[in-house]
Amino acid sequence: MASEEQCSVPPRWRSISLTHVEYAAGDLTGEVLAYTSLLPIAILVGFVTLIVFKRELHTISFFGGLIINEAVNWLLKYILREPRPCEGAHATLNTEYGMPSSHSQFIWFFAVYFFLFLYLRMHQTNNARCVELLWRHVLSIFLLGVALSVSYSRVYLLYHSWSQVIYGGVAGSIIGVLWFFITQEVLTPLFPKIAAWPVSEFFLVRDTSLIPNILWFEYTVTRAEARYVHVNVPHYLFKIRGWFLGWFSFFPRNRQRKLGTKLQ
Repeated sequence: MASEEQCSVPPRWRSISLTHVEYAAGDLTGEVLAYTSLLPIAILVGFVTLIVFKRELHTISFFGGLIINEAVNWLLKYILREPRPCEGAHATLNTEYGMPSSHSQFIWFFAVYFFLFLYLRMHQTNNARCVELLWRHVLSIFLLGVALSVSYSRVYLLYHSWSQVIYGGVAGSIIGVLWFFITQEVLTPLFPKIAAWPVSEFFLVRDTSLIPNILWFEYTVTRAEARYVHVNVPHYLFKIRGWFLGWFSFFPRNRQRKLGTKLQ
């Protein structure tokens, strides 16, 4: 319970402004673009979720590239020290400098890296059907639209000038290309060794870089696992497994290792 003295002289409060994006009141376009500019945060949340539940080395490397890209952006801002346009237009800003735009650099790193991943990393699926190849082009067009929308939102909302957004996009694209080829040529050959480390085995970190179609692979393995369990495990064990699933998440691990040994 606060005392009367504390209430009579209230402190100066500050809000957590990580997602505090401002737009002109009554401007529907500005409101939509304000939500659009939050997409980098949604992407980061998606990456953390994937890493926690998939624990795949290429995903971890992709996320590491995003972190490096952000560090480079912070460094460039404090080297160039170019102010934002319309100084004082926004009350809450993480930094007063705007060159280059961190949102633009982030989204273009993500888009360019994803383009390269779709068209170079997934080259093993060149014999796929037309419908399976079409989604790759649709996804690329969608990513391009997202990158352009996020970049434009920063100019429309007066957080950055066109030059700051363009240089941010160029910087993000260059770092995305460099990090993709570092991952492919330097890190990917090391992934099998990293996956074999005791700490990687403990945290179930895996390497799927040699699997051409990871979605199809996981689908077929899951179906095979489900059929095996239904045929070989009595019904009452499903209830026991369900009760203790949170505690014994490694239930099928020993059998999977035996199967992996047999396959080898």
